[in-house]
Amino acid sequence: MRQVRAVRQVRQACPPKRGAKTSVRRWVLIAVLALVPVHAHAQSLTYRGFSEIRLTGYPQTTPRDTDRVLVEGQARFEPAYRPVYWLTFVSSFDARLDNLRQVERSWRVDIRDRSLQRPSLSVRQAAATVRGRGVTLDVGKQFIRWGKADILAPTDRFAPRDFLQVTDGEFMAVTGARVQFAHGVNAVDVVAVPFFTPSRIPLLNRRWAAVPASAASFTFVDRAPKFPTRTQFGARWNVTAPGYELSVSYFDGFNHLPDIATVPLSSQPAIAAVRSYAPLRMGGADAAVPLRWFTIKGEVALLTTSSRTSDDVLQYVIQVERQSGELSLVGGYAGEVVTNRRALFGFAPDRGLTRALLVRAAYTINAVRSVAVEAAVRQTGEGVWVKTEYSQASGAHWRTTITGTIVGGSSTDFFGQYRRNSHALATLRYSF
Repeated sequence: MRQVRAVRQVRQACPPKRGAKTSVRRWVLIAVLALVPVHAHAQSLTYRGFSEIRLTGYPQTTPRDTDRVLVEGQARFEPAYRPVYWLTFVSSFDARLDNLRQVERSWRVDIRDRSLQRPSLSVRQAAATVRGRGVTLDVGKQFIRWGKADILAPTDRFAPRDFLQVTDGEFMAVTGARVQFAHGVNAVDVVAVPFFTPSRIPLLNRRWAAVPASAASFTFVDRAPKFPTRTQFGARWNVTAPGYELSVSYFDGFNHLPDIATVPLSSQPAIAAVRSYAPLRMGGADAAVPLRWFTIKGEVALLTTSSRTSDDVLQYVIQVERQSGELSLVGGYAGEVVTNRRALFGFAPDRGLTRALLVRAAYTINAVRSVAVEAAVRQTGEGVWVKTEYSQASGAHWRTTITGTIVGGSSTDFFGQYRRNSHALATLRYSF
């Protein structure tokens, strides 16, 4: 009724001139007023967030770090606004502080996520989503995840991570545009990212830096890298059919994990570390086949580069997944074949998880308590990583989580080089 009254009011206020055609402007005004009540009704502003404090204890010191206790505070606010049914704005803002200067002390608002330390204030996500007739467009700083495997996804190339503490890497958003087309059983995902976002690596003079024993007496100086400026592109086609799901994907961009070159400094007992990001092309596929008792998932990616300091590799994962009531089980193997070896030194947690057995188990005890275990064991037995977690909610807002991580193995193994970084973590979170 309000729409009809609005149209009548406009007609009365703007009668047509005698002998003239109806004004285009008048009909545009009528259409706008007629739609306003519908749009106003569809508007919604929602938000959520949390604040938490984390306490990490390390039983052992390392040659580069004698600190044993890390205290971190974090607050996150995530508002979302939907002015009309086809448009949504989402955002996320972080504030951090710690005692070991893994977080910057400058109170600037960071958007690009290129700093060595975590920013004290940052825009974690800021994107607009437009939906209509099988097409979804996302523009802005957003999370883009590809692949079907759980612990390691070789085709997941638009997903840099924060590896300041290597075993607890949190995903980071990238800035660009993403268009998804869906029709029937087919879906096509096209991505363009003009602004490069690197993964954040361990600080070179702290405990998570994997420095050879021969260089333990040297101080490392991080030289500012020259980040890539070319736009990264990717496309993925997914088919969801009765009895299986299959995707093929292509990526043309850069490795978000760096190659690291070292240069001795003659003026002081120090070594300069220079990060570079190799051009990377990826062709890959992933599939999932649900069977009666479990689901089989597989993923493979061929990664090639024109860099003289990076390897060409083939990565693959095969896993079995079962969901039984409140119990979730995942087990599999991640492998790698080096087709062209060139690398001297780099930081590559994705490759560090290959040639290993991967396991994940999660059990919901009741409405407020749950336990989970993740593990990776090198096929040679030279390295192991095990993470256990117990979580319990209290009331509607509070949650306590206790996590224990064990890392061990040979000093020449990716896991083994962090063998002195086994730790326990306690987190108290208030969500709203």
